[in-house]
Amino acid sequence: MSRKQLKQSFSKQSKNAKKSKSVLTRSPQQLQLSACLIVKNEEKRLAQCLESLKPIADQIIVVDTGSSDRTVAIAKQYGCQLFYFEWCDDFSQARNFAIAKAKGKWILIIDADEVLEQAAIRVLEDVMNYDDCLAVNLLRTEIGAKQSPFSLVLRMFRNHAAIRFFGIYHESIDQSIIDIQKQEPHWQVLNIEAPVLSHYGYIESEIQSKQKSEFAKKLMEKHLQQFPNDSYMLNKLAALYTNNYNQHNNSSELNYAIQLMVQGLSQTQNQIEQNLTTYELYLHLGIAYEQLGEKELAKNAYIQAISLQIPEVSKIAAYVNLGTIYQELNQNIEAIACCEQVTKVAPNFAQGYFNYGVALKTAGRMSEAIGAYERAIALEPSYAEAHQNLGVALIKTGYFTKAIVAFTKSIELHELQQNYQAAELLRSWLKEFSPKS
Repeated sequence: MSRKQLKQSFSKQSKNAKKSKSVLTRSPQQLQLSACLIVKNEEKRLAQCLESLKPIADQIIVVDTGSSDRTVAIAKQYGCQLFYFEWCDDFSQARNFAIAKAKGKWILIIDADEVLEQAAIRVLEDVMNYDDCLAVNLLRTEIGAKQSPFSLVLRMFRNHAAIRFFGIYHESIDQSIIDIQKQEPHWQVLNIEAPVLSHYGYIESEIQSKQKSEFAKKLMEKHLQQFPNDSYMLNKLAALYTNNYNQHNNSSELNYAIQLMVQGLSQTQNQIEQNLTTYELYLHLGIAYEQLGEKELAKNAYIQAISLQIPEVSKIAAYVNLGTIYQELNQNIEAIACCEQVTKVAPNFAQGYFNYGVALKTAGRMSEAIGAYERAIALEPSYAEAHQNLGVALIKTGYFTKAIVAFTKSIELHELQQNYQAAELLRSWLKEFSPKS
């Protein structure tokens, strides 16, 4: 079964959820929600995380695994219940230690580099009133992620004695949930397809500072020694090697990643319940083929990913990458369709509108491209490339004065973002263009 089995879409249930009580009565004998964190040297982000939990969490459990900075002091400052756990290179053991301390009817798993969106609190309160809901997949915004702006993570669940984490790294409760549903089939797993968590761990500086890559590789390889056919972990390790290719340019590692993905797909073949893992395998396979210059193979992998029955919001990365491939293959109609789908699924995703503008401009639909770029800028005013492309589209439609304004703003933003080469190239071009205008 899938590590992220989705029994029922919360979007279909939300109307009923709103009929339930929106304000929960919390007796001293029974807490409603326990938030659980495991931490180590998280002084930079911990306070922001804990602050976001105050309006909803009745109990905040912080398990420290050996901090040497102010992490423990910050946890005490916020009145958290603090525990210590000797690190043993196994995230599941630490997670299970944490949830064993929880007294609430519900448990929320959150990391120090995540923040709970305050707009989502009402939705979480409604979900906790469901009598047949066992666990909830939460939509997480991936701040700084280069591939996909969102992911679904199974992070909220009832305080059920049989729920336990499994996996040395990328630990999960999914197998517990599956086992419980086999015995008690009335339980449902719901999706919340509006942002609940914001995750800052993919910001490049964060990854470098924590040396996450080598640490993750070590633990995933250790896990696969014990469970060599775990398709979820095969996918995650392959993704790590694929992402590292840009840094190391090691084709042997990339080919090894492809082998891992093929092995993972052999485990999930024709198993609908594993569609989320299968999607990620096809997505990362497409990325690997792109890096090898195999555009047709990449295109086919992305098409396979998009064809799977999973929430559309989870497919954004595949749509974005497939749209780019179509443009490179001069298939403009298909490129526009992919890019437009992203704007429909994620209307607040600036890059989606930027890509849509590029596809429209390539097809000669300049007025529509201008609208797409303007929407991207409205969502993200500091989007230097969007200002630059807007300037190009404005020139092609005869709006020279507006184009110069857009280019000037782009130069300013490039310099603020230390993209000095891009700024200088654009400035040189603008000097040549201005007298002719």
